[in-house]
Amino acid sequence: MKNAYETFITKLPTSVTPAIKRLAVGTLIGQGVLIVSGGVVRVTGSGLGCPTWPKCTEESLTNTAAMGIHGFIEFANRTLTFALAAVALALLVLLWNMRKERKDLFWLAFGLLASIPAQAVIGGITVLSGLNPYVVSLHFLVSAALVVVSMLLVNRAYSRTGTTAPAAVRRPARLVRQLSVVAAVASYLAVVLGTLVTGSGPHSGDSTSPRMQLDGYLTTRIHVVPVYVLVATALLLLILLWRNGKGDMLRNAAILLFATVIFQGFIGYWQYFTGIPALLVGVHMLGASLTLAVGTNIVDVVLNRGKAQAPAQ
Repeated sequence: MKNAYETFITKLPTSVTPAIKRLAVGTLIGQGVLIVSGGVVRVTGSGLGCPTWPKCTEESLTNTAAMGIHGFIEFANRTLTFALAAVALALLVLLWNMRKERKDLFWLAFGLLASIPAQAVIGGITVLSGLNPYVVSLHFLVSAALVVVSMLLVNRAYSRTGTTAPAAVRRPARLVRQLSVVAAVASYLAVVLGTLVTGSGPHSGDSTSPRMQLDGYLTTRIHVVPVYVLVATALLLLILLWRNGKGDMLRNAAILLFATVIFQGFIGYWQYFTGIPALLVGVHMLGASLTLAVGTNIVDVVLNRGKAQAPAQ
């Protein structure tokens, strides 16, 4: 007679279900929302809305009415982290019976779940350090990495890449493969350098918080170098893959990359020349999340497409 554990295990799926796909997409969206909500915390000066950690105050686990809007914003950001952990746990449970056949999916989901508590701890250190800008940057970069992992998870859940991706597709030309790697690296580098611009900018999260002692103009100029590389690379990829025709996965990935890069670059210049208004900072954070996702998407699709095939000449 089966025990409760065995009965539960037999009810778990043995193939990728719509629920698994929805959870994967939800994880990707949720990580992006977490990045935007972190931006909201910063531009509203709510970084110390909950002045301690892991509790919101010395006496309360949650924010109180006396803490006002800043306490609410900061606690909402913390709560979202726990919600994402719950989604990652549910995904891991649903993938349990596929942990050997679909290692690509299972270990990505495991990585998400394992990283979220680390992210929460770094968030706690951020608060306890009085919003030290270097710790704040590390906290953001963990979220950025989780966007990358979530994008890989979505691609594999939908069999766009990974062990179940269709192999009977011609492998992209070497130049396309090389450009996709450049695009991904430039995307990541632009986001990393963007934390230095943010750390030396006006939105610290709290009026008492320190800033990076960096030249804001020089830091911004350095930050845009990988952005320029990304724009040029995205345009070249779009030109090279346009002939693939409507509906082609690579062509669509190139369109998404180019559109996102132009959008993010436009917002970046707009906020720079208008004094970095809070609303545009939030939109730029959304653009950063999208840039990470589309940069990861194109390199993942290009490098995995027709992997078993001989490369195109």
